[in-house]
This record gives sequence, C-alpha cells and structure tokens, in this order.
Amino acid sequence: MIEELLPGAVVVVEAHAHEEAAAVEGVELYPEEEAVVARAVPKRRREFTLVRACARRAMEKLGVAPRAIVPGERGAPRWPDGLTGSMTHCEGYAAAALVRAVDLASLGIDAEPHDALPEGVLTAIALPTEETRLRRLTADDPSVHWDRLLFSAKESVYKAWFPLTRRWLDFSEADIEVTVGPDGRSGRFRAELLVPGPVVAGRRLDVLDGRWSVRRGLVATAVSVPFPSEAEDAG
Repeated sequence: MIEELLPGAVVVVEAHAHEEAAAVEGVELYPEEEAVVARAVPKRRREFTLVRACARRAMEKLGVAPRAIVPGERGAPRWPDGLTGSMTHCEGYAAAALVRAVDLASLGIDAEPHDALPEGVLTAIALPTEETRLRRLTADDPSVHWDRLLFSAKESVYKAWFPLTRRWLDFSEADIEVTVGPDGRSGRFRAELLVPGPVVAGRRLDVLDGRWSVRRGLVATAVSVPFPSEAEDAG
C-alpha cells in the first residue's frame, strides 16, 4: 500500500492485522528497545514490536544487519548510519520504509484509519485555505474522509522534515493542497512550507511533495525528498 507511494529505491515492509502474529514471530526486542516499552500497556508494546519487526525485515532486504531502533529527539527513530527511513502504525496496520541515504535525502510515511477526525481536531490542524479546499473535495466526493487525509499528509511532511532540520514543524507551518487521481482513491499532495525550509545539497526547499492512497480501510501518505538534480542546479 505504501510501497506504491514511494520511489523504487525505497524498501517498504508492511503488516496488516491478520499478519501480526507471523510478523513478530521470533522477534525479540533489543535491551535498548525493551527499556523504551518496559512500562507500556500491552497495546503500545504490540505496536512497538510489530513496526520494528517490519523495520528489521526492511534492513535485511537492504543488506544491513538488523539492530535496535530506539526513539531519538522528538521520537524520531535513530537509523543505522547510511540509512534513512520512517515508520508508522495504527490499529491493524504497521509499516517501515527504508532507503540508503545516498538515494534519498529524507522520507516520511503515515497510515491512519479511514474515519473522520475526532471533533475539534480539524480546526486545530488546518489552515483556512486548507479547510476551503477540503470543503470542495468533500462536495466532489463525500466518501473520502479528506480531513483524515490532511492530518496524515501533515504527519508525513513532519516526518520527512525533521531529520533534515532537527526542528519542530507546527501544523500551521505547512499549507497542503491535495490533488486527486483518475481513480478517486489516490493522488498527490503538495506542502508549501510557510517557514524557511530545509537545505538539501545546498538548496533550500520551499515545497515538499507527497502521494496518498485510500484502501482497505486505511489512509496512507508518503513524502520523499530527493536530492536536487544537476539540471535543477543548472537552472
């Protein structure tokens, strides 16, 4: 589901609810990971273990020996040297996306249940321009929970932003515009940064681009940040 939203160089491993038992079979948390969830409730521990099982398999596919993945600053996962990636989990689903750091500057993924946001959340995360766009999208297709899609897109934007900046990005600091593909269940989004963007290979980024999909009761979003091409540098 998320794999189709990212470039081919990215390895994605995901697990749905019916795959959870098989995914975590034989997976033991490293001591550093165990310390993070030592006092966690069972649900949190299951999600923590499942998403790390996905990440271990992704590392293996990249030829990297699995190792502990512990939360760092602001909860961002600490990846092995030479890798960059992102993880997500929600009820019934978990995924990890990894890529060699020479192939992408950063990436962010997020998955959410395809339900309406709880009351009051949209006004807390959306800019007036975004709310206007959401009303248009809802009028065109009320079967998609566009508010949840916006929330997920903002989460993916933040996950891609933070490794590049080590700074917080507020919901109000990225203005996201969603475009819909021909199937009505996937498309793209564009996040205009309203604060100075990250500098990648000497170039400041003012926009982050992403893709989205709604399937199997889930909203999935992904942002990939490529390195500037020589053509862009010349321009």
